Amino acid sequence: MTRPITRYGRYGLLLAGIIAAADFASKYVILYVIDLPARQTIAVLPFLDLSMVWNRGISYGWLQADSDTGRWLLVALTAAICAGLTLWLARQHHMLGAMALGAIVGGAAGNLYDRAVYGAVADFLDFHILGQHWYVFNVADASISIGAGLLVIDAFRGHRQTSNTVDRDR
Repeated sequence: MTRPITRYGRYGLLLAGIIAAADFASKYVILYVIDLPARQTIAVLPFLDLSMVWNRGISYGWLQADSDTGRWLLVALTAAICAGLTLWLARQHHMLGAMALGAIVGGAAGNLYDRAVYGAVADFLDFHILGQHWYVFNVADASISIGAGLLVIDAFRGHRQTSNTVDRDR
């Protein structure tokens, strides 16, 4: 027996689609319009450069997948995580949780596409101040981080669910 997607689940799925599309569009512009791989770095603002980095690992370059086997293991792991989070998202009964999971799923889907097509994730946003650089990231990475933060906040809100709330949200 399948459970229908909640109203908030639909909003979260819409957000996931918007984020994945924004990530895809931004990377398309960076890779094919601006051609950042050929230019490597472009100063945009005193605190922001566009810098081309291909991340073959996960967050912050951990678990570098230097082989095709490693690459496809990361693709499979990411796809499984996306599927699980999407199921969780579809059953959300609170807007904040749905938006948090939507942001994570959309970002994960964007990076999953890169890893499957290019073998690595295209990162290009390089914020810096006083000579100190943060990690280079992309729209998907920012969405995942924001979504994770919102998910923590949602967890601490302490929702009380009743059968009326569950039925009303469908």
